Amino acid sequence: MHRRVIVPSRINIIGEHTDYAGGLALPFAIDVKLELIIKPLETGFSGDEIVIALWQAAGGYPAELIVNSEIPIGKGMSSSAALCVAITVGANPNLEQLTICKMAQKLEHQILGTPCGLLDQMAMVFAKENHATLINFDDFSIDYIALPKSWKFKLVDSGIHRKLADVDYNSNSEYQQEHVNTENNRVLHAINSSAETLGRLLNESHDSLQKLGVSIVEIDTLVKTLQDTEGVLGARMMGGGYGGMILVLVVNDDVLPNAITVSSSSTLRFEEFS
Repeated sequence: MHRRVIVPSRINIIGEHTDYAGGLALPFAIDVKLELIIKPLETGFSGDEIVIALWQAAGGYPAELIVNSEIPIGKGMSSSAALCVAITVGANPNLEQLTICKMAQKLEHQILGTPCGLLDQMAMVFAKENHATLINFDDFSIDYIALPKSWKFKLVDSGIHRKLADVDYNSNSEYQQEHVNTENNRVLHAINSSAETLGRLLNESHDSLQKLGVSIVEIDTLVKTLQDTEGVLGARMMGGGYGGMILVLVVNDDVLPNAITVSSSSTLRFEEFS
C-alpha cells in the first residue's frame, strides 16, 4: 500500500521564543501544506538525499519518497518541521500525537541540525480548524480558542532568507526570562481579545523580540513601516527570527492587497491507498 501524509504550515499569533522555556504560545494551522507520498520498494530508497536520511532515521522501510510542498523555505513558516512531522507519521502512523511531535523534533535536531522547540510540531499535529491552539509548554497541555472573525491576518515577505541551522543564536540571555514572562502575559491577554488589543500585543511582542536579540535592523524597519500603515492594527516578526515572514493584523482584507492572506486549516491527514 502507498501512503500519503499532508501536513499544514502554521502561524504563531503570539508566544514566540517561549516553547523551549516552558512558556505559552497561541498558533493555528493554515491552508498551506506539505504532502509526502510513500511508495514501497522491494529494496533501497529513492528521493531527495535529506528526505531519505530523515526517513531512515525515523525507521522507514524501503520506499520511493515524493515531497510536494507549498510551504516556502526559510520564511518562518516551519517547512522543516512539516517535513519531519510528515516523515514521522508516514513511518509510524500509530504513534500518539505528542510522541509524533517529539520524534519529529528529534529528527530536526539530529538530522537537520535545527535548534527548535516543540511549537511548530504541536501547532501542526494538534490543530483544529477555525481555532487557535493554546499550548502550555510547561506540561504540554492544550486548549482550543475559537478564532474571532475580526482577527484578519496577512503575511508580508521580508525578502530575507534565513536557515535556522546556520544561525548563531546570540540572544540576550539576561533578558530571556523577562521576555518569556511578558510574552506569556501577552498570550493570556490575547485570548478572546478585540482585534485592536491584539494588534497592540503584537507590537509589544516584536519590541520584546528585538530586545531578546532575535531580530535584525532590516526586519525592524519593515515591521515599523507596516505598523504605521493605515489599516494595520499590529505587526511583528514571526518564527525563529533573522528574516522570513512578518505577521500583520489588519482591519479588513483590502489592507495590504499584495500581502498573503492566511486562513485556518484542519490538522494533518494520513491515508493509505493502492
